Amino acid sequence: MTTNAIDQRLPAKPVQLAWGARVSTAFAQVVFGICKEFGWGPQHASWLMACMAFETGTTFSPSVRNGVGSSAVGLIQFMPATARGLGTTVEDLARLSAEAQLGYVRSHFRPYARRIASLSDMYMAILLPKYIGQPEDAVLFSGGVAYRQNSGLDANRDGKITKAEATARVADMLKRGMQPGVFATYEAAT
Repeated sequence: MTTNAIDQRLPAKPVQLAWGARVSTAFAQVVFGICKEFGWGPQHASWLMACMAFETGTTFSPSVRNGVGSSAVGLIQFMPATARGLGTTVEDLARLSAEAQLGYVRSHFRPYARRIASLSDMYMAILLPKYIGQPEDAVLFSGGVAYRQNSGLDANRDGKITKAEATARVADMLKRGMQPGVFATYEAAT
């Protein structure tokens, strides 16, 4: 999948993009194109960037591997089954440029795009899509392998991970991504 399948025009007015100083202009253009295609506003672009910053440890590397034992890879930590559903493999995704992998990010979000109304919904589209639109106190994990792999998200250490707890670190990434020297301002292309 190539990036030219996505409208790559910059936004019509100046927009601050979280983590924008850490990615190429081409990467930012593709992110804005995804948002335009889905009818999302400028805040969605920063939400998406915060999610990718969290999932990649702020590297925005398409080849970054999951550090807690799963076989996930890339900008949104594609699992092998997710990659297969998109017609590819995690190995092939890892070989793509960051800009090219955004095409698969776009494809992953397409079925959920109309339901994403918050940062936590954006992150749920990556982590557990069935929780998009659910309350912030919905319990995602409580025991088992999935809990162990995500136990670092259990802020109050009660053995349960809620949607709000799962999203807290992504919200922190959004705040960090809007700091001077980390965000970038993009203006309309001339």
